[in-house]
Amino acid sequence: MSTLVRDTRIVMARELRPVRRDPFSVIFGMVQPLVFLGLFGPLLVGSLGGQAGVLGGSVWQWFVPAILVMTALFGTSATGANLLFEFQTGAHERMLVTPLSRPALLIGRALKEMVPLAGQAVIIVLVMTPFGFRPHPGGALIGLALLAVFGIGLGSLSYALAIAVRKQDWMFWAVQQTLIFPLMLLSGMLLPLETGPSWMRVAARFDPLAYVVDAERALFAGEWSADVAWGWVAALTTAAVGLAVGIRAMVRSAE
Repeated sequence: MSTLVRDTRIVMARELRPVRRDPFSVIFGMVQPLVFLGLFGPLLVGSLGGQAGVLGGSVWQWFVPAILVMTALFGTSATGANLLFEFQTGAHERMLVTPLSRPALLIGRALKEMVPLAGQAVIIVLVMTPFGFRPHPGGALIGLALLAVFGIGLGSLSYALAIAVRKQDWMFWAVQQTLIFPLMLLSGMLLPLETGPSWMRVAARFDPLAYVVDAERALFAGEWSADVAWGWVAALTTAAVGLAVGIRAMVRSAE
């Protein structure tokens, strides 16, 4: 166990090195969420601003936590592209000849996702505070932890996908884009599902992202409802499945 922890720390430090050298990459990863905040958010204010009963509060209190989940979704689901680059350059093969634990090669990469994700979330919260977003301090901290756990799971699945497709990077992006947008739309991230057809509400029950979004909204509002518990169940399940699939893929890639 001590060897696994040590090797995980080594891999995590290696993966964080590019982030430290180029912190602007953290900002670049926020482009899409910031576009939604800047261009889609005002449309929500204009169209749903008077429907506090549907949203459960103000528009920004409802929308910003969802954007934080969107940041995690876009960032961690694409992180497997880094491993694809290592396949192309031979860097991954060089890592495999080291005595590092094979599970650590995946776990360290997955844990690295917490750092840029936390930084991006803090920046978004600070940017939106002057516009009326008022996060509950304790709930926000728990919400960030929930995002980190969910991001670890998504990142692990992204690495597993990269290992599966190897040097066919077009296949990686095709699968990634095909999956994330239905998950995003069915989560109620952009519009309340209460106003949609019944079949969408039924489909959303099978979308783990929907539970995480609801939990983030509750936590940032300082509410400790069943939504929070279900959000943690979804995040922990995603992390457990993601790590299991990712570690298995990493070990098999070394054979």
